[in-house]
Amino acid sequence: MLFRDRTQAGLRLAEALEHLRDAEAVILALPRGGVVVAAAVARALEAPLDVLVVRKLGAPMQPEFGFGAVSGDVCVLDDRTVRALGLSEDEINRVVAAERAELQRREAVYREGQPPLDVAGRTVVLIDDGLATGGTARAAVQALRHMHPARIVLAVPVAPPDTVAHLGRDVDELVCLAAPPDFQAVGRWYQYFDQISDEEVLDLLRQARQRHPSHA
Repeated sequence: MLFRDRTQAGLRLAEALEHLRDAEAVILALPRGGVVVAAAVARALEAPLDVLVVRKLGAPMQPEFGFGAVSGDVCVLDDRTVRALGLSEDEINRVVAAERAELQRREAVYREGQPPLDVAGRTVVLIDDGLATGGTARAAVQALRHMHPARIVLAVPVAPPDTVAHLGRDVDELVCLAAPPDFQAVGRWYQYFDQISDEEVLDLLRQARQRHPSHA
């Protein structure tokens, strides 16, 4: 195991991001697991925290097979996977519509009426608890580009080497604590990798707003 739990992973990630302490960075987390990691980073760096909601697009009959992701108005498709699954345009559109509806529901829940943080001209640190294929993070990065940040830093505790190489081209900086060649799955590298509830996410976001009321 590399990490005891997500909080410990976040504290170790914060050490690797210490050079951004004076950059007035904004921390954006990919829910749900990424929020726990990001909350530890935000506390350590004394930075504001918000969420960037992204939804994986799963094949209609095999939802575990992702063929893309949506975030905001951005939809990213993995053309090779779409072809391999033989998905029609109608099938794709139905999945996209369903996931956009769930995305909007989750944003309403997490934000509790608060507007998203303004990231224009800021350094944004995008955090998840780990990456597998990187499709979700890629959609998040593309959505972020539309918000005009000055820099995008993608930071994760663990990811496979090929994902790190590919995503490193999409961002200004990529911080990954470990890239094991025998990756298999994110949860394999945590001793405790429990499911995170919406209430846990909300509690962490509320704490962050209390620490940085000017950003709420």
